[in-house]
Amino acid sequence: MEANTRSTGRLPAAFLTPGSSSFMDFLSDHSPEILPGNRSLPPLQGAVEAPHGTTIVAASFPGGVVLAGDRRATMGNMIAQRDIEKVFPADEYSAVGIAGTAGLAVEMVKLFQLELEHFEKVEGATLSLEGKANRLSTMIRSNLAMAMQGLAVVPLFAGYDVDREKGRIFSYDVTGGRSEERGYAATGSGSVFARGSMKKLYRDDLTEEQTLTLVVQALYDAADDDSATGGPDVARRIYPIVTVITDEGFRRLDDTESAEIARAILERRLEQPDGPRAALL
Repeated sequence: MEANTRSTGRLPAAFLTPGSSSFMDFLSDHSPEILPGNRSLPPLQGAVEAPHGTTIVAASFPGGVVLAGDRRATMGNMIAQRDIEKVFPADEYSAVGIAGTAGLAVEMVKLFQLELEHFEKVEGATLSLEGKANRLSTMIRSNLAMAMQGLAVVPLFAGYDVDREKGRIFSYDVTGGRSEERGYAATGSGSVFARGSMKKLYRDDLTEEQTLTLVVQALYDAADDDSATGGPDVARRIYPIVTVITDEGFRRLDDTESAEIARAILERRLEQPDGPRAALL
């Protein structure tokens, strides 16, 4: 097939008439070796040392959902990168945040973006938010062999459901198991602390501005107790990536907006190092 392509200068007919609206299925039929989960690894001698993304958080509010992540990647006990990108738009109304093996996670996100774009071009319509969540689940499941060797990818998926007119959040395990979260969610090494923070501060009537503050507070609490999670770095001007998705689509806060929220929280933490207090009753 490769020789024929080179001689004619044209793509094979199968490439021009895909039989499936799934880009993953198309690759599985024609170039399965390209898929991350199908790549062979050499025999392992001990633990794999690769950069890992850490904490991702999400919270919904009336009218949309917020997805945010810290900027630190670790490799063992070392900081591999201080300004890694962990939150990406999947399409106009959804986004995915990555935790786990950074290289594989970024590759999976790019493949997911292609999957959604391919479906839209072939079918002439966008997938439902539920359908997008299911497609991502399939991708994670296909990476199970690598996950069993320590190269796991565990994303958090969030978006605005145009049919139900609300924000929704989906979490996953390494086998591709999918769960819809109510109100808020977190994944990654600092997720226990971030989830505990949001559990005490979250309300279902928060405004968009309050929800933005909530997720940054949760990331701050995660960084306070988890060395793999990076807090706001004022000296280097590195702040959490914060995105919001509403009926107007995906929007990432610029550095000025993120810095404003982070600095306001830092100033309050000078008086209350452990953060805001929830009412006892």
